[in-house]
Amino acid sequence: MASNPASRIKEQVRRISHNPGVYLMKDRFGQVLYVGKAKDLKKRVSTYFQPSRRFAIAQPKVQAMISLVHDVETIELRNEAEAILLEGRLIKQYKPRYNTDFTDDKRFLLVRVDTQAAIPRFRLVRNRREDQARYFGPFAQSGMLRRTLSQMRRKFGILLGDARPVLQPDGRYQLYDDIRQEIYGHNNWVTREEYGERVEAACVFLEGKSREWLEELESAMQAAAENQQFERAAELRDAVQALKRTLSKTRKFTRNHPVGFNTTEDALEGLKTALGLDQIPRTLECFDISHISGTFLVASMVHFADGVPDKTQYRRFKIKSFIGNDDFRAMEEVVGRRYRRLHEANKPFPNLVVIDGGKGQVNAALKAFLILDLPPPPLVGLAKKLESIVFPDERADLRLSHHDPGLQLLQRLRDEAHRFANTFNAELRSKRLKESVLDDFYGLGPVRRKALMDHFQSLDRLKAADIQSLQEVEGIGPKLAAELKSFLDSHSPGSHE
Repeated sequence: MASNPASRIKEQVRRISHNPGVYLMKDRFGQVLYVGKAKDLKKRVSTYFQPSRRFAIAQPKVQAMISLVHDVETIELRNEAEAILLEGRLIKQYKPRYNTDFTDDKRFLLVRVDTQAAIPRFRLVRNRREDQARYFGPFAQSGMLRRTLSQMRRKFGILLGDARPVLQPDGRYQLYDDIRQEIYGHNNWVTREEYGERVEAACVFLEGKSREWLEELESAMQAAAENQQFERAAELRDAVQALKRTLSKTRKFTRNHPVGFNTTEDALEGLKTALGLDQIPRTLECFDISHISGTFLVASMVHFADGVPDKTQYRRFKIKSFIGNDDFRAMEEVVGRRYRRLHEANKPFPNLVVIDGGKGQVNAALKAFLILDLPPPPLVGLAKKLESIVFPDERADLRLSHHDPGLQLLQRLRDEAHRFANTFNAELRSKRLKESVLDDFYGLGPVRRKALMDHFQSLDRLKAADIQSLQEVEGIGPKLAAELKSFLDSHSPGSHE
């Protein structure tokens, strides 16, 4: 092991490959200071630690950062395009203090529509606030955006930020008091409801334009990456990701108030982006372990399709491989049993598996797939203490806003699995308490107690059995059957000793 940070970093740099990828600079506490991309990781990272070049190429803030670097981590990828995309995700995830150029979205414009106002206006802003307004963007091409808003004003008769509508005595609003009322050609005196219909139509149009621009931005980003214009590609990537976040939070304006628009779809699309999934997670399954101090150890699995519980797919598990209190082994067992059966039946795995728990439970679930020699579907844990999302790889835990629809969907999924597991646990405890009456019958050991319950399946059926039926159980003779029948009758409801 290296004796000091400088020699440790020198050794780390020596082992870095010449492949494309992403590098993370970390301080002595493990906090990420900076995330960067490189066509050649070894060459790029080496430049930071060559004194003869550092002061010639670096800005003062880079020099300050280098003095804090304690470790360098690299992630190798297949090409520069992958490096650009991963760099953006990691910057958004870690928010490194020295990546200010990437984390600051103020260079992009947003369209803000205050849906709480009597007569909402379409304004250009650079900062998103936590309010009830609806936002579109951010948009990297301000000229195109301004031209589009100008066209929308003529097409839909909506107001931009320069208008000052005036309430009239009859309850209507005069939108303009100058020549613009003639230029734009729409009725200049409107009720709130009439104007609200204009705003709704304009918002639908702007959302559609946003999706068109998103496709154009993605194409431009790929083209820039292929042409090795990496700084331009990185800028477009940030615009793409920011626009996707906005579209995932779309709200439709209707008359006088905003109404949640396709909240479940927003949640699913938001999870795809936040978790870096290849597809929208239409099907989700969640596992939970339940026990009381190691006893009555059971597990549950619930299944959501398009954000809605599908109870026909729910499953309950009794732990079979061991006796005792070990959540990790229990999780490994039930996950293995579930997906072995799906694999053998040639049925598809869910788009996302969620584990109720932290890193230990997630690793146990992942181990089940390794034992089965099956590629796992996307898998995460939801740790309840901080409601953080735990990944099975080297990614740090992800904490989404408590208002995030994706997190709220995961919480509903987890809570349903917890409820289902606890219900099963309670049923077993109730059944066991009923069956424990047999413990008071002298001369009946655990083997014959089990044989009786296996034969009759429930205590009620056992109590209803006659002496002849009792003798059908192995180990129960005529004398014991008569004594047992008398004992059970005395412990039936309505009897008294």
